Amino acid sequence: MAKLNFLSKLSLFFLALSVAIYSVHYLIFGDAAFIFRYLIAQLGFLPLNVLLVTIVLNGLMSNRAKKERVQKLNMIIGAFFSVVGTDLLRAFARFDLNASNLGQQLILSNSWEKADFIKAKNNLKTEHFNIKADKSDLLQLNEYLCQKHDYLLRLFENPNLLEHESFSELLWAIFHLYEELSLRGDLMNLVNSDYAHLRKDVNRVYINLITEWLDYMQHIKSDYPYLYSLAMRTNPFNPDARVEVLE
Repeated sequence: MAKLNFLSKLSLFFLALSVAIYSVHYLIFGDAAFIFRYLIAQLGFLPLNVLLVTIVLNGLMSNRAKKERVQKLNMIIGAFFSVVGTDLLRAFARFDLNASNLGQQLILSNSWEKADFIKAKNNLKTEHFNIKADKSDLLQLNEYLCQKHDYLLRLFENPNLLEHESFSELLWAIFHLYEELSLRGDLMNLVNSDYAHLRKDVNRVYINLITEWLDYMQHIKSDYPYLYSLAMRTNPFNPDARVEVLE
């Protein structure tokens, strides 16, 4: 209400100022016909002015602001993979009995283009994941997620994440897996049905994580070649990957 009153007063002020200026012009030059012609001309230009300012210029500014938000979000995603994501991918790849077959499809190279990333993501939809994590593996995974809990929780505080639905879904899947593991008193003595349920939770995180990883790899391949070079040398799906530059 206070904002509305302020805008109303401001509008009346500018309207009165316009009338005052035209009145001064008439008192000095006494040319009402010119004032009328000039006013009509200005009114004719008004729709064009609205088009240029509110649609074209505002659209350009909105696109720039959106690009800046996407850039910040990609920085957050990059930090996520550096702190948590890549380690989780390595752990899940050890759980996946078909990891060698999947790994052959995800060995990145400088020759990868947009079509290669799209193809890799489409292949995930038909990939058969065979997760066989031992109960001791689940115990270690629970301990790891406990260590990273505060970091993951802080990610939800970033409003930019609201614009990235798939990454938010990944975080929810990770938190769900964390809760499933942490709320169980003894992960070493699970019945088979409960163990199967946890494997499904691991599988959900695994698929979402790979998809987000591919999206991020595509981004840095295009915009940050030096980050992509490091990502290739630390590829969690490539057993022969070495961080050292040998050639």
